[in-house]
Amino acid sequence: MRCQPTAQHKPHPLHTRIGRTAAAVVLAGFAVSAATATQAQTAYPNRPVKLVVGFAAGGPTDILARVVGAGLGKVAGEQFYVENRTGAGGNIATEAAARAEPDGYTVQVTLMSSAVNESLFKNFKIKFSDHFEPIGGIAHAGLVLLVHPTLDVNNVSDLIKLEKAKPGQLLYASAGAGTATHLAAELFNFMTGTKLMPVHYKGGGETIKDLLSGEMKIMFSTIPPVLGFVKDGRLRGIATTGTTRDKVLPELPTIAESGVPGFDMPLWFGLAAPKGTPRPVIEKLNATLKTALALPEVQETLAKQGFTALDLGPEEFGKFYAAEADKWAKVVNAIGLAR
Repeated sequence: MRCQPTAQHKPHPLHTRIGRTAAAVVLAGFAVSAATATQAQTAYPNRPVKLVVGFAAGGPTDILARVVGAGLGKVAGEQFYVENRTGAGGNIATEAAARAEPDGYTVQVTLMSSAVNESLFKNFKIKFSDHFEPIGGIAHAGLVLLVHPTLDVNNVSDLIKLEKAKPGQLLYASAGAGTATHLAAELFNFMTGTKLMPVHYKGGGETIKDLLSGEMKIMFSTIPPVLGFVKDGRLRGIATTGTTRDKVLPELPTIAESGVPGFDMPLWFGLAAPKGTPRPVIEKLNATLKTALALPEVQETLAKQGFTALDLGPEEFGKFYAAEADKWAKVVNAIGLAR
């Protein structure tokens, strides 16, 4: 008996409509996702962006943030304003920035001390790799070893001799535990066998004020906020902390050439956003930063303040930060500074 061919099954009209609707929903979803990503990249920013700074107004980080913030605002067409969150060597600001909404409207000005704090403060749980998206490098600068003119110290050798005559009695001003001003002095102690004792402040602005008044006599400072005071003699610079003489204070020797070979203490700055900030926003921020740093007025101001641009993209800055955190963890452990 011959088998009859089976009739082809035809889907029910209702099923067809459901399938078409589902396909339309999926396609619409893809379209919305694509549109959202595009909008995030093209519309951002459409309101003011907050730059979180962990130190007081008037200090080097604050000065840099305001100069770069003005450039970012000019390029982006929206205001980039500074919010100073002082205390705990910058950790209060770091935690606030890490817990902010990851929408690109809160950005942290991160720096060397941020990387140091990961090993310096044992109970501080905010780690850069876990809580932030790197945006890019901003700039780097040297530090200068300062004394008040009333102190009978004209060079590094004088300071070492004075401390040896009064061990543990000489105080130095620090912008906070874990800051460059603190670590430079402790590295100096470690490499010279001295025991300069820290007095921690909540920011660089306050330390400079007390140094000018003579209440404090010794300090390692970033160069920008004290350059004018060194030039006019209100503060005495005796050495800088880089491997070569600083271009804005070329008359001063380095600490390394002043009898402490191998001494090297730079300070760097960058931008980071809370973890989960959309990639298009990170890329837009990095592009805006690069353009801002190339503005003649920004370049001129940074150069006068002793800063050199640190041209690093998101991936490069992330690797750079990780290497710095690892390097300073070794230093902190070797000196025994962890607290």
